[in-house]
Amino acid sequence: MDSTAGLLRLMSWLSPVFPTGGYAYSSGLEQAAVAGTVMDRNTLGNWLECLLRAGPQWNDAVFFAAAWRSAGDGEAVLSIAELARAMTGSAERLRETTDQGNGFLEAAESWFEQDALPPRDTPLCAAVGTACGLQGIALEDGLAAFLHAFVSNQLQAAIRLSITGQRGAASLLADLEPAIAETAAHAASSTLDDLGTSTVLADIAAMQHETLEPRLFLS
Repeated sequence: MDSTAGLLRLMSWLSPVFPTGGYAYSSGLEQAAVAGTVMDRNTLGNWLECLLRAGPQWNDAVFFAAAWRSAGDGEAVLSIAELARAMTGSAERLRETTDQGNGFLEAAESWFEQDALPPRDTPLCAAVGTACGLQGIALEDGLAAFLHAFVSNQLQAAIRLSITGQRGAASLLADLEPAIAETAAHAASSTLDDLGTSTVLADIAAMQHETLEPRLFLS
């Protein structure tokens, strides 16, 4: 696949209008806002950079790369998906990644032959990684787009939570470009031995959100 076709495919698959339901999830950000852990532009930027470099999104990037390399090997992708589910830190995190993975797989069928994609309940990271591998989209490009989509969704959630406005979100998106690019490059040469996180507050926020009332998001 040439670079233009690959770019267009990534833009389609990771667009906010692609029916994965990402708008309904905050990945614990709502709980962090309620607790006062994330309250302004600076704390939001620090929160997101930590998630990218050492949080669940780092693990997602590693699983994405593993699925990309295993695309076409159904048993290997199933094993990666199983491990990805096992390493989710909370019930809401599991629901978030599998529900979005299901939404992605159903919508992405238009680009693939029947049964080429992995089955339902494949986490989003493994689903998108497999799709990119099957289509010959460059690994680092796919990772960068995947991580960028996560950050964009988090910033949209932050706007709805009144943590920042649209202008502040746009400036943060610019500031986080190096972290996105560096994480993508690092994950592109990763193996499953590189899995691991150190964002305990984010994990706790994801668990505490399960009983938060009222709330805007499902996670």
